[in-house]
Amino acid sequence: MIANTQTTDTLLMVRPGQFRKNEETAIDNYFQEDVGGRHLAISATREFDHFVTTLTDFGLNTLVLQDDGHLDTPDSIFPNNTISFHKRTAVIYPMFAQNRRRERQLNPLGALASWGLIYDDIIDYSKHEEQNIFLEGTGCLILDRINRIAYCSLSARAHAPLIHQFCLDLGYEAFIFQANQTVGNLRKPIYHTNVMMAIGTHFAQICLDSIDNVLERDKLIHRLEASGKTILPISEDQMNHFAGNILEVCSTSGSPGIVMSSQAYRSLNRSQIDQLESFGTIIHSPLDTIEAAGGGSARCMIAEVFY
Repeated sequence: MIANTQTTDTLLMVRPGQFRKNEETAIDNYFQEDVGGRHLAISATREFDHFVTTLTDFGLNTLVLQDDGHLDTPDSIFPNNTISFHKRTAVIYPMFAQNRRRERQLNPLGALASWGLIYDDIIDYSKHEEQNIFLEGTGCLILDRINRIAYCSLSARAHAPLIHQFCLDLGYEAFIFQANQTVGNLRKPIYHTNVMMAIGTHFAQICLDSIDNVLERDKLIHRLEASGKTILPISEDQMNHFAGNILEVCSTSGSPGIVMSSQAYRSLNRSQIDQLESFGTIIHSPLDTIEAAGGGSARCMIAEVFY
């Protein structure tokens, strides 16, 4: 395994067993669309398999856990919400939707152990579900692992007390703000920070237009610049095409890559692509079905394995 402070070459992914639009998450995930049809799950699985092949061809270790479908876990394809890894420490998170809580029964830690990766230090926040306090992993927490800063936008899936608890337990500084999106004629909280923001080793791709509070926006810009990040702004329209839902990785040979969906890639202009490519090779794959029904994209499908 090759891992620098910010990125890794090893990724945990979950091959879906019963993918569909999750009715329990659609109440505040405004990226989800009414997509149905009996071939939906088949199409999503094909996209998943092609994505895994694309990542593997770049030189990434893709550890795939198969969801056999018996738990009725339509969002298991997005494992980064339920668990994260931090050099011998694993963190388990409390989930907003009840059917997403069943994803823990897929036992990702057991799967990793079978691959020789054993985590003895486990921090389990799932008990906070009893108090309706949630923090959905690196969907909500955008981690600058180099400077130990955890950026997080508040929503029904991300509550401030648990953000601070995570930072206390893992040694991070919390930077909390509010990001919104236009839904009809209203501005509503974005359900997960990682659809509007991504942190790489030397860059931050972010939809600044989603932060309505100018003071908060300016403070965020200053904090990013002070920590040495080049800010790459995207528009709200590009965010809606998942251009914020990207992830920097490194190949087994140490080459940096930036993972995104083909939809996200197509939404970027030439100048934006050139800027991103100065930080790593862009790796993209079509995820249209998964994005439409699931309301998540490439970054959501990856739990980075640090060990």
